[in-house]
This record gives sequence, structure tokens and C-alpha cells, in this order.
Amino acid sequence: MITTIQLDESVKRALDRLKENKETYEQVIVNLIRLVEEQRKKQEELLIEGCKVMYQDMLDINKEWEAVDAEIDWEW
Repeated sequence: MITTIQLDESVKRALDRLKENKETYEQVIVNLIRLVEEQRKKQEELLIEGCKVMYQDMLDINKEWEAVDAEIDWEW
């Protein structure tokens, strides 16, 4: 099924600048969608990796505090 969409001239010019060789507007838009999906996946992977690093840092800090806690007599 083919659907017609209306584009502002500035959008059309922007799509024309993104075209390579004889790509259609559809191919340009599909490539943009693919690029956005890849970037979202990379961003999610980086976020997960960052959380893992922060978690490890928190574990290390907790171990340090446990050692300090064991040395201090907390009775008043």
C-alpha cells in the first residue's frame, strides 16, 4: 500500500541532502529510522554498562565502610 504524505519544503530539502545516488525518500527515511534504533540500542547498552560500573563502585565503598565499622566501638 502506498500512502502519500505532505512534506514542508524545508523537510524535502533536508531529505534531498541526505540522499545518496538515486535513493528514494522512503529509503532515506528507512535509513534514518534504522539509525535511530541503533543509537537507542547503543544508548541502552551504555546505560546498563554505566550502572554496572556504579554498582561495583558502591560495593567497593561498602566494603571499605564495613572495615571501618568493625574497628570503631559504637557504644556511647
